[in-house]
Amino acid sequence: MPVDQTHDPFEDRLSAALHQAGGTFDTDRAALVAAGAVRGRRLRLRRRAAIAGGAAGLALVGVGGALLVPSGGGSPQHGSVAATGSGTPSAVAATSTVPPVSADEMVRTLTRLLPEGEVTPGEARGTDSSLPPLAQVVFDDGKGPGSVSLLVDRVRGGGDAFDPASEVAPCPDVPLPDAGLDSCVTQPLPDGSVVTLTQGYEYPDRRADTKAWSADLVTPDGTRVSVSEWNAAAQKGEPVSRPEPPLSIEQLKTLAAANEWRRVADAIPEETRKPSPSSGGSTGDATSYEGRRILAILTQSLPDGAKVVSSDSEETEFAYAVVNDGKGESYVQVNLQHNMSDAAGALYGSGAETLPDGTRVATRQGPGEKGGEGVVMWTVDTMRTHGMRVVISAFNSGSQTTAATRPEPALSIAQLRKIALSPQWELLGA
Repeated sequence: MPVDQTHDPFEDRLSAALHQAGGTFDTDRAALVAAGAVRGRRLRLRRRAAIAGGAAGLALVGVGGALLVPSGGGSPQHGSVAATGSGTPSAVAATSTVPPVSADEMVRTLTRLLPEGEVTPGEARGTDSSLPPLAQVVFDDGKGPGSVSLLVDRVRGGGDAFDPASEVAPCPDVPLPDAGLDSCVTQPLPDGSVVTLTQGYEYPDRRADTKAWSADLVTPDGTRVSVSEWNAAAQKGEPVSRPEPPLSIEQLKTLAAANEWRRVADAIPEETRKPSPSSGGSTGDATSYEGRRILAILTQSLPDGAKVVSSDSEETEFAYAVVNDGKGESYVQVNLQHNMSDAAGALYGSGAETLPDGTRVATRQGPGEKGGEGVVMWTVDTMRTHGMRVVISAFNSGSQTTAATRPEPALSIAQLRKIALSPQWELLGA
């Protein structure tokens, strides 16, 4: 959890943001802080009410584990959509005896379901991780390599009535071009599953030709499978190697619907699953789940060499990780807020940058704000046009309240900026 629990974190963060923008505007800051804090509490209460009451109309901060980390592709050769079973798949008991699935098995299964071609294994996680199982590979069908990644999760325990449409990643409310998408559609499948299919670009402003296509599928028993692919050997940092990703959008959907992933979801330990609102999942558990999604994006986006020493994600809209790049520990935190457009004028003054897609960016480098001797705090504060705000800060100490352990934070401003502007945040939903 955050190091300092004395004050409401939202009030602290908004106050800090206003302080950061000092001198760039003339307004009643105290009134803004008070109004922002009240509004923030109201939004959190609305989300938590949705969690407790199962109201499908109020979306959680994170639409589940699906689109938090790169996800992968599918093929028509195995596990066709029609073969995913008729009716509603049987729910898995909370005390499932399904044996665990290893990281290697995740890669083997993904490889087996891909069309014929050359597969180079990449990062993978099994069901023994605190984060959802994942498999990433580079796939080359003879027309150039493309990165393919797949993630499996359980969004609920199953057992009672459940609408997959309430959990599947929605298409954005903003116009598709503004979200870097050519197309986005949500479809029901014959077995009751619901899938969202997107075709777009890695960067919403299309500053690179890297395309990103994805399928996010949720079954009636709460299994979530998210697959994505790119027309390059990596999501970022590699040149485009082919005009389009290697799998068609129908192949992605087929892969997501393959029965093999149901067994993987069944093997996920109960304590790492998203709680079921209608089966008594506590607000605290759901809050932890939201934070876990944020933490997953943060840890997956860290630069090479930054190893996670410890982390926590028990608070809604907040997660942190202590990383060490071999030069000492560095505390890194992320705050994510939705529907913040009405505060944009106060948070981003004349010194803020506006990107071609309308995203606002402000940076700050200064002393830490919680008393650690010699501690400095580097921050990148961003807001999308639809009001999603992502703020990431790094410190030159393992916590905000202890003395500095290194001259500078482990992440540079450029690296913090890259994480804050990652398109993965867009898929957490509004």
